Amino acid sequence: MTLLDSPTIDCVQQRIKRKLEDFIDDDLSSSDLVSVRMRKDDPNPDSPSSTATLNSFPDQITTHHPHFQPRASSSSICSFPNFTQFFVRMISGGKTLVLHGNPEDKIMSIHEKIQSATGIPLMEQRLIYGGKQLHWEQSLSQCGITNDSGLHLVGRMRSTGHPQAWQVVDDLVSVICRLCKGERGVCIKSVKSRLMEFLNMTPKDGIDHAAPYLNIFLSSSAIAALVMLYMSPHTGNKECAEDSIQHFIKSSRNVLPRPIYPEFAPIVLEFCKLLGRATAHDDPLYKLCRSSLGSMVEHVKIGRNSKYYDGSSYKKVVIAVQEIFPFVDELAKKLSEGLISSMESNFGPSPNDVRDFAAFVRPLKDAIVSQVPFGTLIPMPYNQNLPCYSEEVKFLYMLFYDLLANLQLCLNKVEDVVKKEKGDGGWDQYLSILKELHYISELYQGAEDYFWTNLKSYKASLCYLIVRYAKRGDDYKWILDHKDLTDFESRRHLVMMLLPELKDEYEELHEMLIDRSQLLSESFEYIARADPDTLRGGLFMEFKNEEATGPGVLREWFFLVCQAIFNPQNALFVPCPNDRRRFFPNPASKVDPMHLDYFSFAGRVIALALMHKMQVGIVFDRAFFLQLAGMNVCLEDIKDADPYLYNSCKQILDMDPCAVDEDTLGLTFVWESEELGSMKVLELLPDGKQITVNSKNRKEYVDLLIKHRFVTSVSQQVTHFARGFADIVTDEEIQKCCFKSLELEDLDGMLHGSESDVSVDDWKAHTEYNGYKDTDPQIYWFWKIVGGMSAEQRKVLLFFWTSVKYLPVEGFGGLASRLYIYKSNESFDRLPSSHTCFYRICFPAYSSMAMMQQRLNVITQEHVGCSFGTW
Repeated sequence: MTLLDSPTIDCVQQRIKRKLEDFIDDDLSSSDLVSVRMRKDDPNPDSPSSTATLNSFPDQITTHHPHFQPRASSSSICSFPNFTQFFVRMISGGKTLVLHGNPEDKIMSIHEKIQSATGIPLMEQRLIYGGKQLHWEQSLSQCGITNDSGLHLVGRMRSTGHPQAWQVVDDLVSVICRLCKGERGVCIKSVKSRLMEFLNMTPKDGIDHAAPYLNIFLSSSAIAALVMLYMSPHTGNKECAEDSIQHFIKSSRNVLPRPIYPEFAPIVLEFCKLLGRATAHDDPLYKLCRSSLGSMVEHVKIGRNSKYYDGSSYKKVVIAVQEIFPFVDELAKKLSEGLISSMESNFGPSPNDVRDFAAFVRPLKDAIVSQVPFGTLIPMPYNQNLPCYSEEVKFLYMLFYDLLANLQLCLNKVEDVVKKEKGDGGWDQYLSILKELHYISELYQGAEDYFWTNLKSYKASLCYLIVRYAKRGDDYKWILDHKDLTDFESRRHLVMMLLPELKDEYEELHEMLIDRSQLLSESFEYIARADPDTLRGGLFMEFKNEEATGPGVLREWFFLVCQAIFNPQNALFVPCPNDRRRFFPNPASKVDPMHLDYFSFAGRVIALALMHKMQVGIVFDRAFFLQLAGMNVCLEDIKDADPYLYNSCKQILDMDPCAVDEDTLGLTFVWESEELGSMKVLELLPDGKQITVNSKNRKEYVDLLIKHRFVTSVSQQVTHFARGFADIVTDEEIQKCCFKSLELEDLDGMLHGSESDVSVDDWKAHTEYNGYKDTDPQIYWFWKIVGGMSAEQRKVLLFFWTSVKYLPVEGFGGLASRLYIYKSNESFDRLPSSHTCFYRICFPAYSSMAMMQQRLNVITQEHVGCSFGTW
């Protein structure tokens, strides 16, 4: 059984609309509520047999289509003024029985006419009018039935397959009807309780069992009744309806299993339709229903037809594209209004409107794509005919250009305001709207190029928005590949949003107690053997036999362990000859049987260092970096890692072709290398020893040479490093995205830090004093001494003071805190001390500059400055 739109619902909507236009006066009665129910023994109300039965009593009963308003004919009512015409809402197919009777006729006679027309036994019928059941012995006049009255036919539930569900719905409608009439003594809370009773009784063991129940609710007048209650002027009715509908819709997500939940979407859609007609689009209940529907459409199948073929069988389309199209139109207008408003005030597009817009646009675009030949784009102007969605195709195209034009005006405003440093406001949804416009642009020929070409003019604004508003958990893959539109700061921010967020809970930190003399091996045990979830929670570091703990000690550990990992003596990595700061995996690392485990450990440590924003003085070689990003390595990428091989390959490629063909080089497709003291020969192609390098195949020879030297020979090491990195960032796709989103120089800045010498002026500008004043002689002496230090001495002093040896690329302004100089009460013979967690150095008021210089010279020695701080 499927959920189908009932024509009767449209009739109800017309009646609701008509009543709302009359401001819902106090004469509201049950005649405004229609209940339609499919009988178990008459599943098809439109079948020939059913129609024949209804038409067999033309003098008493006629069928009435719900879109046609009933009116008495001149030959009946006008001719017989003592007769009363009234309508009985049938329990099948939206049919309405039009009956004529004398005011003194008993209700029993009405039941008999219904039985003659429908075959429903007398004992299975109930007639409801004014919220009350009519008794057989009463007359029409006693029940107050007048011309054009509407009666509500309800069976006694024995003729339906789901009597309890029908009973709950009928009771719900009856209660609402009484509330709308303003009756006293009706329990308002029963509306919510009956809704939840219906939801809880809906079967949870499969769509086939649940769908008939949801169809009952959709086919009944319950939705229309609830909307009528929401619009009712009687005290408490609006609040009751709002609370009940909200609770009903929100609870459906938790009560209904995930496979069944999409079947609830047509119910929410019906709420949206009725509320959209009865209220303004900024009505909170309407917006809740619209948002709920938006969250559902991504899980349901939408299309133009009632069924679609999934390759094995035909399946139901739960919602038609035409049903969600009006919401896209409505929300697009709201976004345009918000964008225009944001240029004049601090209020821009609503986050809820942007989220709903995305929720409805995506299935609409997917439905269009399903009609387009695979891999093709739709040309515009649109002069072709797709099987479906011609109007939608044109509409989305115009929507894309209109919204993008408004956004360009907004980005101009952003750039002007940022330059003047006057603050911002109303811009927080610009990136999200741009993402959706890019998504739409992928549908049309030339639209995506147009999108990126226009954004290039607004690079400064785009970078500002990224740094200011890009949040963790949002999808920024649409922009990560376009590095020409971003700068270092914005790319770094986007990558940080890909990394896990550090937790502040002290109890969840992964604790490490490490002996300095066994730094690498013990760090390996703590990091490589730990559950990645534990490491993502944060780290707590302490060195054995030392009192110091906290962030300063953790910064020191990161620096020291990274220096150890990349120390060539440990055979994991080798420095590049042309740039000793850069490292590449050592092809001969297998001298250590645990080398691959250590590469996984190294990947985890580097990911954690990035996550903790630690500058460790290490950078990667380009060939290593490209492999981590899942990209190919070419000749220009090996210049630093192996300058000898680079120059040799360049010579081979640049040589005169004739000289190469004369076998001047004497080369074949083999690679000779020294490994662990012995020479090894590897064929680059099958039977490579017999293939001579000539002018036609020399490019292939060079490519194979580079691939073997920088890819194949270290593939296991790179794979394990990447796997360790992925352990921290949660998966391999994010790992590749982190590196692919950056330039190599970006990673240099994030891992190594500033390449510039420590600036004393910048240092001084970011330092505050406690116990001293900046005019004290000790402060004057201190900065004069620091100014005379060598670059390395300043690094050691900085490390002693903060556990930071390499500053961020922004200099001291990039540190998490300002630095402090504290005046201590120690005697003059004491050396300075530091509290690295708080970036604090302490020293007494030395009596002379010479004394201070002698004390500072001691702590700026490399072996003293490291790990000398107290905590």
